[in-house]
Amino acid sequence: MPSPVPVTRLLPRDLYPSLDLGICSSPLTKGSSTLQVPVPVPVHRLHGPVARRLWSTVILWSELRCVTPVGSGGFGSVYRAEYLGETVALKKVKKSTKNALASRQSFWAELNAAHLRHANVVRVLAATTSTSCLPPREFGDESSTGTVLMEFVGTRNLQQIIYGGLAEEPLEEPRWLRYAADIARGLRFLHSHGVVHLDVKPANVLVSGSDVCKIADFGCSVKLDPEREEESCISARLSHVGGTYTHRAPELLKGQGLSPKADIYSFGITLWQLITRETPYTGDRQHVLYAVVAHELRPSLQDCPVFQSERGRLWRTLLSRCWSGEARQRPGAHELLQELELRHGGAF
Repeated sequence: MPSPVPVTRLLPRDLYPSLDLGICSSPLTKGSSTLQVPVPVPVHRLHGPVARRLWSTVILWSELRCVTPVGSGGFGSVYRAEYLGETVALKKVKKSTKNALASRQSFWAELNAAHLRHANVVRVLAATTSTSCLPPREFGDESSTGTVLMEFVGTRNLQQIIYGGLAEEPLEEPRWLRYAADIARGLRFLHSHGVVHLDVKPANVLVSGSDVCKIADFGCSVKLDPEREEESCISARLSHVGGTYTHRAPELLKGQGLSPKADIYSFGITLWQLITRETPYTGDRQHVLYAVVAHELRPSLQDCPVFQSERGRLWRTLLSRCWSGEARQRPGAHELLQELELRHGGAF
C-alpha cells in the first residue's frame, strides 16, 4: 500500500529546517489520525528556483485564478488554472461512495513521486486533503478525497496523437522512437527510486508543446521499500489493484508479486501502439485477460508490414522481450533505453 514520505525527507537539507510544516499523514497508515493542518508556506517561497525543488502540503486556494475544466474520468477531474502567476494543472481525486479505501489509496499513490524531479515525469507542486474553498461553479460539485497541483504540460497525450481520427498526425519512426526513449528515461528514473507506475499506457503519457513526453497519473503506483521489498509486494498484491487490463502484466493478473518489470511489459504494449497505431486487442475483456495469462496472447506481430523488414524484425525481438510472460526475461529500463539508442544510431 503506498504511503507518503515525511515532508522533511522531500525538501532540500538546506531548506527544510527553516520551514514549519505539519505532516500530511496518510489515512491508510496504521495508527494515523486525520490530516494535520500544516502552516502555510509563504507565497514567495514558491517562486523562483525553490519552486523547482519543493512540493507543498498546502494549496493556497485564494491564489488560484481562471480555473477551467480540461478532462474527467473515473479518477475525478483535471482543471487548468493560474496559480501564483504560473499555469498549472489541478487534479481533483473523486471520492468513491462504493470504495472509499480505493479513493484514498489513489490519492496517496499520486504522491509516490512527488519528491522526484525529472524532465520526463510530471512534477507535483502541492497536494492536500483539505476541501477546496473555490465555489462549486468553478471547481465542480463532486466530493473529493484530495487535490493535487501539478505542472501544466499541455492538453495532449499519446493516446490522442496515436489515434487522432481522420487527420492523423505524422508518426514516423524518428518521432515514435523519440517518444519511446522519453518514456524509457522516465521509467529508468522512477525505478531507480523504487517507484513502480503500474499504469503505463498512451493516455497517461502527456506530450508538451515542445514535443517531449512526460509520464503522468500515479494513482495506481506503488513505492517499494528496498529493505522490505517482499513485504511491499505482498501488500501491493493484496490491497492494490490498478492499471488498464490491456497493458497489465501477466504476473499481476495472476496475483503474483510486482516489480518494476511490470512497467516494462506495459511499455512494450505502448511501443507496439506507437509503431502500428492499432488497438492491442479486440473482443471480450474477460476473454482477453484469460488468453494473456493462459495462452500468452499478445498484440499481433504478423499482420503489420512494418515488422516484416529486417529492421522491423529487430523491433519484433525487442517487443517480445518486453512482454515476456516471465518478468525476469524482460529488460530493465536502463537496458531498454540502451536498446532504443542502438536502434536510433546513437544517444538521443
